[in-house]
Amino acid sequence: MQELNSFQSIESSDEDSQAWAIPFADMMTLLLTLFILLLVILKESEKFIDREINLILDETEAQLKEEINNENVVIERATKGVKVTLRGNLFQSMKANVNKSYIPTIQEISRIIEECRLFNIDKTENYTALMDYLEEANLELNVEIRCEGHTDDAILPPESDFRSNWELSSARSLRVVRIMNQASSISERYFSYNGYGEFRPLIDVTSIKNYNEKKRARAYNRRVEIYLDAFARPKTRSSEQEFINMITKKDENDAKSQKGK
Repeated sequence: MQELNSFQSIESSDEDSQAWAIPFADMMTLLLTLFILLLVILKESEKFIDREINLILDETEAQLKEEINNENVVIERATKGVKVTLRGNLFQSMKANVNKSYIPTIQEISRIIEECRLFNIDKTENYTALMDYLEEANLELNVEIRCEGHTDDAILPPESDFRSNWELSSARSLRVVRIMNQASSISERYFSYNGYGEFRPLIDVTSIKNYNEKKRARAYNRRVEIYLDAFARPKTRSSEQEFINMITKKDENDAKSQKGK
């Protein structure tokens, strides 16, 4: 009888020691459910932000296509924005000077970009929801105007102002950026330029034997591409504040070290 009571006591003790497992499992299930719910909400917010930004970019692309009538200008959507390609006799031969006939077109492109919703989104009632979503996610709308210059593979003569096609393509893209910046009130901080020389051709001319075909292919490769990119990114203010705090803390530590000496 004593052994039976002892056995029942041990069994009861085991049950008590495992009693915590059920509420713990319930709590973990609840936490997992909340975590999944948060992920779903975050994903839906990201989809909404991307969808709204793409709608604005679609509007900008349509406006550019409607107002820019030039056979040497190609307008299309890119991964993060709108791409405008300029070809033809855009520049003087072996020079970075833009031919005067093209300057009004570049100025018009800049004007349309300046007037698009990307640079006036805070003044547009239709996009208050987008701004609210960005604020809640601690994000901001980042807009960039990138200009990329490309030359053909022809070797520059010794009397050229540029030592390589790299320098020539960079100078040409910078000249386009200057015209766009001067034609609008868009801040310089939105612009950037780059030059790729002959190293990103659209047509490989090395296998072309016919002189006239090679000449046309080289003309096709000579171009300037303007990218209007827009995407959400983490707010820079927080990182700037962290940097300021880091510098302040470093200065304080340096001051303490000096006193210790």
